[in-house]
Amino acid sequence: MVNAAVIDSIGSGLVLAFILVYFAKTTGLSLPAIGGALTMARFLAVPTAMVVGPLIDRWGARVVALVGNLISAVGYAGFLVAEDLWQIVAVAFLTQMGGAAYWTSSSGLVVLASTPERRPRWFALLHMLRNSGLGFGGALGALLVGFDGTTGLTLLVVANAASYLVAALLLALWRPPLAAVQAAARQKEEQEQERKKKRQEGVEDAAKPKAKGGYGTVLRDKRYMLLVGININFVFAALVLSLLIAVFVTEGLGQAAWIGGVVLVLNSVQVAATQTLVNRRLERYRPIRVIAAGSLINALAFGIFAALGLAPTWAGVVGLFVAMVLYNFAETAATPFSEDLSVSLAPEHLRGRYLAVYQLSWTFGQTVAPLLLTLLLDLGAAWPWVFLMTLGLLAVPALLLLERMVEAAKPKQSEGDAGQGSTGAPTDTSKGFVRTS
Repeated sequence: MVNAAVIDSIGSGLVLAFILVYFAKTTGLSLPAIGGALTMARFLAVPTAMVVGPLIDRWGARVVALVGNLISAVGYAGFLVAEDLWQIVAVAFLTQMGGAAYWTSSSGLVVLASTPERRPRWFALLHMLRNSGLGFGGALGALLVGFDGTTGLTLLVVANAASYLVAALLLALWRPPLAAVQAAARQKEEQEQERKKKRQEGVEDAAKPKAKGGYGTVLRDKRYMLLVGININFVFAALVLSLLIAVFVTEGLGQAAWIGGVVLVLNSVQVAATQTLVNRRLERYRPIRVIAAGSLINALAFGIFAALGLAPTWAGVVGLFVAMVLYNFAETAATPFSEDLSVSLAPEHLRGRYLAVYQLSWTFGQTVAPLLLTLLLDLGAAWPWVFLMTLGLLAVPALLLLERMVEAAKPKQSEGDAGQGSTGAPTDTSKGFVRTS
């Protein structure tokens, strides 16, 4: 499962920055036309997560992730024969659809791989490997593009399609560990015992999963919808790397382009070197508090970015790296716990639909951020950072509200059951949320 995730990330990094270049070199179409075709493909793929959610509930995350990788492989292989605009739309749509299927399923893969108490470590590990894979794939892609003519670009596309096939094969061969399967079975049994006890006591079980449930159930879940809204803050923050840093360094600060490149490399190196260590150090704290702290650190980093235009040249460069170190730390601190929270607050029988709605926060951010951030940057170098800082600050009270809502949803314990759930099983009181899976 880990190797499949790494290969998937390398494949994404391979071609992510070179799609426009590839089609410009191989089709002779204008850049605006190609950009319009790619934008159309992205919009057509927006509903994919909502379609994938019920499929995860029915067939499981592993099967859906495997099929998503196969669809991506077909899409990238189609790049080799795409010449007209409608063909570019078609093959780019397949790659977008395959990617959405995989990433919507990816959190469910961690559920299959790990027992609940170890999930944050798994999310931390995969986040670290994902960053490293994207960086390595981007570097390898740049090397392949350096070949004369279109040879390097063709090799790039072939290597990318092959990488997704290998990832699909690894997922096909993978069997979830017995401990994780047994843990899920124990949790399900404990939930059933809890419901039986409430029925015997004549108490209505409001938390009982309905025989039928759909997206309406997710949308009525106030805690989860609040989490989805909060995550938009982190989506915008994550997109800073691909959308804002390079242009801010060169256009906003007037610095050399290589400084922006070094800052981006710093992100990959720092995350790869510190992710698992930071996660282990923070496990003792309530996850929602850790996420809130990460949002505050992000706000501080964005505040420094906003002030760089007022600093002397040398101080601006130093401040750029200080802000980036803070930003990277916030990413390593908050990301694993945010992803674990998205899984833990989702009931097992509707987890696919819940994760699909959570994925929509990423779809929304990726669709809106390019236009919004560039418009703000056009108003002045500081404005995108002021906007991002404001989002980070607003997320903190929202997270504290979410924590109170989660605490209020915990089952009441009698004096004799202190430290245990109603089934006699230990409850997770050290965490800031309830594991409902």
